[in-house]
Amino acid sequence: MIEVAVIGAGHWGPHLIRNFDNRQRSRVAWIVDRDPERLEEVRTRFPDAKTSDNATAALHDDGVEAVVIATPSTTHFALAKEALDNGKHLLIEKPIATSSRDAQELTDLASAKGLVLVVGHVFVYNAAVQRVKEYIDAGALGRVYYLSMVRTNLGPIRTDVNAAWDLAAHDVSVADYWLGSTPASVSAVGGGWINPGLEDVVFATLRYPDETLVNLHVSWLNPRKARDVTVVGEQKMLTFDDMSLTEPIRIYDKGVAGQSMPRLFADTFASFRASIREGDVTIPKVAVAEPLLAECMHFLDCIERGLRPLTGGPEGTAVVRTLEAIARSIGDGGRETPVA
Repeated sequence: MIEVAVIGAGHWGPHLIRNFDNRQRSRVAWIVDRDPERLEEVRTRFPDAKTSDNATAALHDDGVEAVVIATPSTTHFALAKEALDNGKHLLIEKPIATSSRDAQELTDLASAKGLVLVVGHVFVYNAAVQRVKEYIDAGALGRVYYLSMVRTNLGPIRTDVNAAWDLAAHDVSVADYWLGSTPASVSAVGGGWINPGLEDVVFATLRYPDETLVNLHVSWLNPRKARDVTVVGEQKMLTFDDMSLTEPIRIYDKGVAGQSMPRLFADTFASFRASIREGDVTIPKVAVAEPLLAECMHFLDCIERGLRPLTGGPEGTAVVRTLEAIARSIGDGGRETPVA
């Protein structure tokens, strides 16, 4: 049974503790958090776990094989480096770090020590997201023209990072996974009204190889919670609604056949050599499963069986590079900016 230390028992931490304290494959040996009231509640719910307001003892415990970090983004690098230096396999919530240099250092360190490093891009482990990946890879949609991705809600509002680092990180990881590549350039604008210097809403366009465009709208200042994605392909189109538990995916057999070649003077629709193709709408059955559980079990699989992580250090670092480019573009008034 793998002994796990969970650093951070706040918003996301309890879900990680619940999944790793399964007493079949893993057990939570340590829970660390700086909030004394939260630690007191943790002691009540998980009496067998050691608790502390400081991570040092947990990170240096020889009985601990794996460390899970779910703390504010700005603390990720220092905690992750200490965990890896002490020979611990690591699951770290997104983003892996707040700079690509730090993210690459963690990736290189894990590789040099032969340790598993998984970044918590949890939406990649969503069963519906993985089904869409299968459709794209099989060519069922044809060449992918563009993706439109909307992720909005009213809160939770963060004070350590902006909406791009908090929310767009999810969509960038999914887009990279689906397209099997990373963007070459981005252009982005954003607005901040709640906390000066932090964008509450970001609109970004990512340009991937083969001229595939990905448009992102992320906001924690919106009256409606939405997690909507549209994938437009040459042959078919697809929508993914993560708010729908029973029918998250719809495939539309729709497209444009022919060419749009207007005459010198075109006054009717028939003047265009184009036709809209209307076909069936297919709703595939997708099993309902908890993405976080799948992510946690994948982490254990990687430790036990030596699997390559689906969202490892290289994937996490690539997302950070894109987020840095988004930040540069916002600071430059929306100018299209290369991804380093």
